[in-house]
Amino acid sequence: MENQIKDKWNEIITYLRDEYLINGVLFRTWIEPLEVISYENDVLEIAIDQSKQGDILNLIDKKYKIPLKVAIEVKTGKEVDIKFIYKSEAESKGVSSYNKEVSLMEKYPFLKSGHSFDSFIVSNSNNIAHAAAVAVAENPNGQAYNPLFLYSGPGLGKTHLMHSIARYIIENNPDYTVNYTTSEDFMNSVVEAIRTNKQKGDTAATSNLRKKYRNVDVLLIDDIQFIIGKESTQIEFFNTFEALYQAGKQLVISSDKPPSEMEQLDMRYRSRFNSGMPVDIQPPDYETSIAILRNKQEQSDIILDDTILSYIASNIKSNIRDLEGAYNKVVLFAKLTNPNQKITLEVAERALKDFISPDEKINITAEYIIEIVADHFNLEKDSLLSEKKTQNLSLPRQICMYLCNELTNLTQKEIALKLKRKNHTTVIHAVNKIKEDINVDKELENQIHIIKKKLNS
Repeated sequence: MENQIKDKWNEIITYLRDEYLINGVLFRTWIEPLEVISYENDVLEIAIDQSKQGDILNLIDKKYKIPLKVAIEVKTGKEVDIKFIYKSEAESKGVSSYNKEVSLMEKYPFLKSGHSFDSFIVSNSNNIAHAAAVAVAENPNGQAYNPLFLYSGPGLGKTHLMHSIARYIIENNPDYTVNYTTSEDFMNSVVEAIRTNKQKGDTAATSNLRKKYRNVDVLLIDDIQFIIGKESTQIEFFNTFEALYQAGKQLVISSDKPPSEMEQLDMRYRSRFNSGMPVDIQPPDYETSIAILRNKQEQSDIILDDTILSYIASNIKSNIRDLEGAYNKVVLFAKLTNPNQKITLEVAERALKDFISPDEKINITAEYIIEIVADHFNLEKDSLLSEKKTQNLSLPRQICMYLCNELTNLTQKEIALKLKRKNHTTVIHAVNKIKEDINVDKELENQIHIIKKKLNS
């Protein structure tokens, strides 16, 4: 079958070009350099040449995997699955280690290629989280930190560390059963089990769900915040958590905020999460950003001048994902507009003109403040603007008024209108109350500090 695909490869990609209307530049840049590597167990491995195409594996996989499968089936009559790899990675690993990696990914499809402790850049912003993750990976018996609770904003390395833990345990403790899931997948599994139970009139689907997540030695669940407030999913997760915790099994959880800030989370589980090892990951500093970019450059044949790396690191401060995205955009932009020419700082600035606005400050509006405060307290924006006077709404609403008064040019009457309050005296009361409480309530002071950081990130 591999030879058949290779023999018909030109026909396959020509069909792909014509059927999906891929223009000449994109076709020559992204499709023509692809190379069939191997075919085994109905999986076709196709190599991406980084020297010609850059770091575009995720883009190719997302945009062209299904069209390419269709083209192969049309031209060969055979349905195959496709796995894209980097050519240099396959060659540098050697045949045996590469086949081992393929086997590992087939057995544990949740693992992300390239996510390991070796590829994680350690710095002052994440060294405690890294050390805790290594400790759990080396001692996955639930005795080190249980649960390990990683929290940070998006794109700062939580998922990388979770996959690193899973990979290390799988490779060094083959007798351990490891399962990683996202909260979205967990929620979908719960919903599907409930639906199947209703259709069949029994509880077999729920029993199978529990076997999947409870008959493990290590369970890692990513982005737990999306489960909080989803009643059926939340109950199922907490029962699973309790069963594993009581059995001494290792749990690793990630979230966008610490347990103490999860207002809708039952106090018992806030206490449970805090009893293990809650640890945060901060955005990378300049030196770490440069190290990340240089590490990325080592995996590519494209060399960017230090002035370009410095430009990216100085202006992308939000997270690692955006940092790497900016690097990829420069490389791709240069390939499409200046092929075979040196990538200059001017080219990089043009590539990132919509990505970076170094001199432009974020415009903080009342609407923006309301949105960030609602997200911080895990509330619906409409709740903050409602007439409800429940305790969980009063403080966030007062913080909104305080921040609008401090960070915008709105009058107190205008702030009252923005938050749908009856008159400006409510704003005056809220501003004065927050000012007084900050002086004696360190937790409130810290919360407002965190919200201000979110507003300016």
